[in-house]
Amino acid sequence: MSASQTLGGPSRCGRVLGPSLDKIIKNAAWRKHSNLVSSCKSALDKLETLSDAGLPDPTSPLLGLSSSDAEFVLNPILLALDSNYAKVADPALECVSKLFSAGVVRGEIDGNNSDSILYKIVESVCKVDGIGEESVELALLRALLAAVRCPCVLIRGDCLLQVVRSCFNVYLGGLNGTNQICAKSVLAQIMLIVFTRAEEDSMDVTIRTVSVSELLEFTDKNLNEGSSIYFCQNFVSEVMSASEGVPDLALSQPVAVLQNGESKGEEEEIVEEEAKNVVELGAAGVSSKIREDGFVVFKNLCKLSMKFSSQENLDDHILLRGKILSLELLKVIMDNGGSIWRSNERFLYAVKQFLCLSLLKNSALSVMSIFELQCSVFMSLLTKNRSGLKAEIGIFFPMLILRVLENVLQPSFVQKMTVLNMLEKIAGDSQIIIDIFVNYDCDVDSPNIFERIVNGLLKTAQGPPPGSTTTLSAVQDITFRHESVKCLVGIIKSMGDWMDQQLKIGDSDLPKGFESDTSAESHLAPLAEDGAVPDCDLHPEINSELSDAAALEQRRAYKIELQKGVQLFNKKPSKGIEFLIRTQKVGNSPEEVAAFLKKNTSILNETMIGDYLGEREEFALRVMHSYVDSFNFKSMDFGEAIRFFLSGFRLPGEAQKIDRIMEKFAERYCKCNPNSFTSADTAYVLAYSVIMLNTDAHNNMVKDKMTKSDFIRNNRGIDDGKDLPEEYLGALYDQIVKNEIKMNADSSVPQSKQANSLNKLLGLDGILNLVSWKQTEEKPLGATGLLIRHIQEQFKAKSGKSESVYHAVSDVAILRCMVEVCWGPMLAAFSVTLDQSDDRLTTTQCILGFRYAVHVTAVMGMQTQRDAFVTSVAKFTFLHCAADMKQKNVDAVKAIISIAIEDGNHLQEAWEHILTCLSRIEHLQLLGEGAATDASFLSLSNTETDEKMAKSVGLPSLMKKGTLQNPAVMAVVRGGSYDSTTVGVNSSGLVTSEQINHFIANLNLLDQIGNFELNHVFAHSQRLNSEAIVAFVKALCKVSMSELQSPTDPRVFSLIKLVEIAHYNMNRIRLVWSRMWNVLSDFFVSVGLSENLSVSIFVMDSLRQLAMKFLEREELANYNFQNEFLRPFVIIMQKSNSSEIRELIVRCISQMVLSRVTNVKSGWKSVFMVFTIAAADERKNIVFLAFETMEKVVREYFPHITETDATTFTDCVRCLIKFTNSRFNNDASLNAIAFLRFCALKLAEGGLVCTDKSSDNGSSVSVINNNGSDVQSSAYIDDHGSYWLPLLTGLSKLTSDSRLDIRKSSVEVLFNILKDHGHLFSRPFWINIFSSVVLPIFNGVCGERDMPINDEQDSPTLRSSHLDGNTWDIETSSVAAQCLVDLYLRFYSVLRPQLPDVLSVLTGYLRSSIQGPASIGVAAISRLTGELGSKLSEEEWREIFIAIKEAAVTMLPGFMKLLGTMDDIEVPDNSQSRTSTDTSSDHGFTNDDLEDANMHTVAYVVSRMKSHIAIQLLIMQVIIDMYKANQQLLSAANISIIVETVSSIASHAQQLNSETTLRKKIQKACSILELSDPPLVHFENVAYQKYLDFLQDLIQNNPSFAEKTNLESQLVAVCEEILQIYLNCTDNQYAMQKSIEKPTLRWVLPLGSAKREELAARTSLLVSALRVLSGLEKDSFRKYIPSFFHLLVALIRCEHSSGEVQRVLSNLFESYIGPMIIQ
Repeated sequence: MSASQTLGGPSRCGRVLGPSLDKIIKNAAWRKHSNLVSSCKSALDKLETLSDAGLPDPTSPLLGLSSSDAEFVLNPILLALDSNYAKVADPALECVSKLFSAGVVRGEIDGNNSDSILYKIVESVCKVDGIGEESVELALLRALLAAVRCPCVLIRGDCLLQVVRSCFNVYLGGLNGTNQICAKSVLAQIMLIVFTRAEEDSMDVTIRTVSVSELLEFTDKNLNEGSSIYFCQNFVSEVMSASEGVPDLALSQPVAVLQNGESKGEEEEIVEEEAKNVVELGAAGVSSKIREDGFVVFKNLCKLSMKFSSQENLDDHILLRGKILSLELLKVIMDNGGSIWRSNERFLYAVKQFLCLSLLKNSALSVMSIFELQCSVFMSLLTKNRSGLKAEIGIFFPMLILRVLENVLQPSFVQKMTVLNMLEKIAGDSQIIIDIFVNYDCDVDSPNIFERIVNGLLKTAQGPPPGSTTTLSAVQDITFRHESVKCLVGIIKSMGDWMDQQLKIGDSDLPKGFESDTSAESHLAPLAEDGAVPDCDLHPEINSELSDAAALEQRRAYKIELQKGVQLFNKKPSKGIEFLIRTQKVGNSPEEVAAFLKKNTSILNETMIGDYLGEREEFALRVMHSYVDSFNFKSMDFGEAIRFFLSGFRLPGEAQKIDRIMEKFAERYCKCNPNSFTSADTAYVLAYSVIMLNTDAHNNMVKDKMTKSDFIRNNRGIDDGKDLPEEYLGALYDQIVKNEIKMNADSSVPQSKQANSLNKLLGLDGILNLVSWKQTEEKPLGATGLLIRHIQEQFKAKSGKSESVYHAVSDVAILRCMVEVCWGPMLAAFSVTLDQSDDRLTTTQCILGFRYAVHVTAVMGMQTQRDAFVTSVAKFTFLHCAADMKQKNVDAVKAIISIAIEDGNHLQEAWEHILTCLSRIEHLQLLGEGAATDASFLSLSNTETDEKMAKSVGLPSLMKKGTLQNPAVMAVVRGGSYDSTTVGVNSSGLVTSEQINHFIANLNLLDQIGNFELNHVFAHSQRLNSEAIVAFVKALCKVSMSELQSPTDPRVFSLIKLVEIAHYNMNRIRLVWSRMWNVLSDFFVSVGLSENLSVSIFVMDSLRQLAMKFLEREELANYNFQNEFLRPFVIIMQKSNSSEIRELIVRCISQMVLSRVTNVKSGWKSVFMVFTIAAADERKNIVFLAFETMEKVVREYFPHITETDATTFTDCVRCLIKFTNSRFNNDASLNAIAFLRFCALKLAEGGLVCTDKSSDNGSSVSVINNNGSDVQSSAYIDDHGSYWLPLLTGLSKLTSDSRLDIRKSSVEVLFNILKDHGHLFSRPFWINIFSSVVLPIFNGVCGERDMPINDEQDSPTLRSSHLDGNTWDIETSSVAAQCLVDLYLRFYSVLRPQLPDVLSVLTGYLRSSIQGPASIGVAAISRLTGELGSKLSEEEWREIFIAIKEAAVTMLPGFMKLLGTMDDIEVPDNSQSRTSTDTSSDHGFTNDDLEDANMHTVAYVVSRMKSHIAIQLLIMQVIIDMYKANQQLLSAANISIIVETVSSIASHAQQLNSETTLRKKIQKACSILELSDPPLVHFENVAYQKYLDFLQDLIQNNPSFAEKTNLESQLVAVCEEILQIYLNCTDNQYAMQKSIEKPTLRWVLPLGSAKREELAARTSLLVSALRVLSGLEKDSFRKYIPSFFHLLVALIRCEHSSGEVQRVLSNLFESYIGPMIIQ
């Protein structure tokens, strides 16, 4: 082992000290340093005897040694340091470094214990700098750093300050640049050590090594001597890594702050009140020694940084360097500061009182490095400490940043670049941006920092106004513009990042149009650049609160209105006050207005306050009185009181106003001080004098100043004629002259600027910023001493206010307010810059800004702002004038695509601009490829023009020729406005070759955008949310519409994309798809009805493709979407005027149905609607095509029709019914009717499979038993009644069709359906069917019909109806009547209540004027009564007989009225008729026409008469037959009705035959017309014969009824009528004579042939009557003989055509009358 290794002994301390002591001995001068040498040797000897085995001494400074031994061995080191000899001091310093680094030193080094050996050593180390050797300087720095770094030693108080001061000295006076850099690095490292320990309040902490290169960021770059930075970095790192030892945690024990000794002199630049605050704050709690040291160091650095801030010391380079270094160290501290600066009140207070004051004072300096450091420190405060420094930041931001930013004309380039770089960093932190806006722009008492930042950046981006003088070079101006745009982009990007973070857009969709109550995520802020977490996140409880965005918005709105009112006040006070009162910013009482004026002097113009207070209006006067009364002048000196009074406003210039104010002041002063003057007049005059004196003394324009004697003389006798004491007036004079009366805000600046300087500096002049974006220019302002004191007062005033509360917000709704502030400036900055600049970096930034702005405004649902940004980007694409495009325009196109993909969910109406751009891109690409334009296929021009249009010129040929002949390309080259639908439509003129070349080059530029990018937007639509896809489709429809409607260049690009979009999104939920289709449907309908047939066909084919794809999807039951999907086909089918389109629709629908028949569900409704419309089409081929498909569907696919929706059955029925009305082909109509029967069969079989019903509902079929009971269930018809009714109603209506075969077929099918399936119907449903389906069929029959038998003999003037579409033929009528009776009989048990309706129908036949229908009706009634028989009740029989009777009776009035028309007709003789005919050609046509008309009328009457007679006889016959068949069932009442009916018909016959004149006229007409006469005699004979027979039968077979009703007398009366009729026919004059006592002799003339024929016809009836009389019983005969005897006598005297009459008469006289006479 060598000697050097054994030096110092075995102890650890010895191993460190031994070599150093040995080296000192060797280097020392023996004579000069003999004491030192001996001490070193003694120490070495001592160390040889010591070891580490002994008990540890806690008071010992060295590990392992006792206190005394430690002092003994360290004493040589102390002597060496004090030797002032470099060779000796150097090893001593090295030894000290090793001792601290090795961790053998223990204890606390404090200036309070100056006897400590360690303190002495450190103190000596600090003094060794005086030697002046480079090596010594480095060794000193190494030793001090090792001492501070040592975890076992705590250097405190003055000792720590001395260490720092020594390093300062090395830095300021170092022998070379490297040493100075080392000193600076060591200082920075010491700061890190001290404050890292203070942060954790522990010695055991991990300490970061300082970065030397970062320390040279702002200053001292000139000190770098090649490898200096590398050397210094190694130097510091070596010391930091060499430290060893276990930390002594006892060193960090708490200590009361009061015990900390601080020299009183150090408070020299801090007011005493601040010092008291520090002490009080510290005394409130116990701090640790470590933190106390940190506080002391920080305070002294702050004081050091502002120690030399006076203007006269600016040239002192060393002092300036010291200031800069202290600021750099403060920057290091703040950059690396942690939560202690927010959580610890003492440190926060230190920042406010010391650091902020330092920044404030240094702001007056113009040294650039100081400004940069200030900005850097301020940035740290803003990043980490803003929650506790709200008021301070509110002042420093305008002072440091905004005043430079807003200086556009003459800024310092470096200074402004510093600010812009700082703003770029601020813009990069989204939470800072949000917090600035929330805490300042939304705070009434704070400046609008965010707004001023944005507006300042806008002004910088726009550059100096044209024509203004500026100190900037062109390069500097461009640099400013670029940097300001970058800042604006950073701001909007940060806003977007913060919004995305709060909403977590990546994880969940944001609902449309969320409001301010949107629930955001928890408050999360990004990490700061250095990795530290911003202050508001770690300790939000410190002077902050989480605020609701709605409340902040209200505060912002309140602030805007308040500042608007202030602006109005500063222009015209009365209007401002009115506005503030109206908006409730100020109360409407004078007291509240006065308080507002007094409180807000900082924002109100003091001159305007004075003007308003001096007004003479009543309210202003009351405000002035309240204002003055609010002052308390008690115990104040008059001069002091007037100074206090005038501190809040400036007196107006008008004497009357001053007079009013001073008068009130005097009154108030005297009221507060009653014993001061004799009267208020004295105070008033004196006040006026003081004001004049103040102006005289302090106005430079006044040359001859007022002396004291002048002042005293001017005020003589003002106290009620007495003088005030001269001493009093003299003192007042001195006071005013020495100290000018002025406002608090007055400063040394000129009066015109005094009102604005402070407010501008503090940002309180933001009124104009809010109302308009214009701001006045200002020059840089420094902080004068007056301003500094004023700001310090503001710091203290605001510290206790509620406004100092720091607001944190996590609700993204606050972004709305921010966007409202910044969107206008940003839009202007980005637009102007993008338009004017071609620099790729700058334009890229602008486009990025647009993208971020669109993102924020779109997500926030701010439609106006979003559309403004999107429109601007779209316009900058220059797609509307492609010949002028540049690379930046292509970048804008890329941005448009990016916006579409990234923010598509929130674009809403803005999609239209984006899709328009995509459309134009595609158009340009097509032109570039030389493809034919869509217009060539869709043009309305003729074929030749189309062929010309189709010939496009490709780019190769385009380049060769240099000119263009293609109109579409020429239009694009000419360009147009962005908003024009078709580019280049309105422009005209030739296209130059230069324009062509530009266009070709720009098309090559567009190659950067491929089809993939273009189509990606549309493919990406699948990822859009439900709201966005609807908006996307709406916009695409608009764009497509504009493309298709282009007059010169219709295109289908967007239409094709619409089909693609629909296909892409077909798998969306039905709710969303339904909303999409509502839009698409309207679009397809609108375009499908286009006048351009080609466009319409293209659209219909597109719609067909979509429908085919959609029908591939399964649709569940009870959904209606297929129907909605096919609705456009229906609407276009209804409205289109083009037969081609209608035919195409039918073909499309047919193809879809037949190919996808199994998938069609609710779509059947639309399918049948289309076919229904087609069935009524004018084009035959359309009708046949539709019916062909319909036929196939019904025959083969009927089960599919009602598979999921039974209601489609009704649509199918309606469609078939429509086909039955087809006028083109009866076969189709008949087939349709057959299909209706098929449908009924399916319906009866339960073919509607989709109906959900119980099993017995489907099988419950009613059965009619033999006894007629109905056991049906009504469940089936309840489910299916709605399906039966349309089918049956349709068939019912078809029965009135004009075509015979259709009528007949429909009647048969209808009644067959009812008969076959009526057992399924419930009673209510049957009643409904009967009333709504069956009975309406017979409406035409039941009505009165006036129809002649022969058409050629019809009278057109009298017929009430003729054969028309609603008139049945006899065959149809017969079938219908028989079917009705069959139906009624089959379902009699159900339909029994409908008997009156059935009778009404059948008697309607009887009431007909035609014999055929009447016969049908008679037959039907006969069958009805015959079949029912005994089933009918008495009441029902009564209904039947009454109906027949009414039918017979109701015909008579009309018939008689018809006969009455004959009275006015003259029938000519045959000869006259012939003559008239012969001469008609000579005498015109008037008479002939009249006669022809009359003869036609007669013919018609004859025809009607014949029919009438036949019908009456039919009625008589049927009613008698019914009696005979059912006489046992009939009651007396019913028989009486029969008797009455028969009697009325017989009477009618007799009446008709008694019209002799009419008979003759008709006979004559019939002979002329060669018609047979009406059988009037026959009618009368038959009627009376039947009547006679009926009465006889009744008397014989129903004697009880006959006796009861005295039928015998009625029978005799009838016989009398017959005899009388016969006698009337013979013209016998005796017929009416009942007395023959005086017979008159007359000649009897023989009868004519006509009479003989008539008598022959009546003979049988007469004989029957006589036989009836002869058949009477003797008593009855005797009873009635008087009434008819004279008639018998007359018969004897008459001529008879038959001998039968005489025989019967003879028998009558012989058998009855003879015996009666004989008796």
